[in-house]
Amino acid sequence: MKIKGQAAMEFLMTYGWAVLVAIVAIGALAYFGVFNSGNLITGNAIVNTPFYVQAWNIQSGLGTDGGINLELKNGGEDYKIYNISVSNCGVADLSLHPNYNALGQNVPISANDLENFQILCDLNTNLIEGDTFKGDITIVYRKVGSSLDFISRGVITERVLA
Repeated sequence: MKIKGQAAMEFLMTYGWAVLVAIVAIGALAYFGVFNSGNLITGNAIVNTPFYVQAWNIQSGLGTDGGINLELKNGGEDYKIYNISVSNCGVADLSLHPNYNALGQNVPISANDLENFQILCDLNTNLIEGDTFKGDITIVYRKVGSSLDFISRGVITERVLA
């Protein structure tokens, strides 16, 4: 009876050490960032219809604390954009856009047209090159001839460039 107990104890000790080594190895890999999903992000920018994000980038060197460039394509009718904001960054100053309508305080965008927008981030945003940025996009727009506001929402995730 005593010999069977010793064999069982040796069996448990051997597998116990193997499990301990596996846990230490997994812990070391996690410590060095092997399982960090932020290293795998390739970038994504999506907004609801009628707009599509054709191209985008996030730069630490725009303005004082960085900014976001969005190229929006209108996939629907003629619209007027009144506001574009990105959480964790700021609001686009539409008055700097070349097609800005000062009287209506909007930027018209015709069906199937592309327009570029730049959102300069608020002070103390501190976009750092190589970090991953994630923010929610909100576009407030109206159909031409309407006084009702519509909202198109989306998300942007990308690595910050220099």
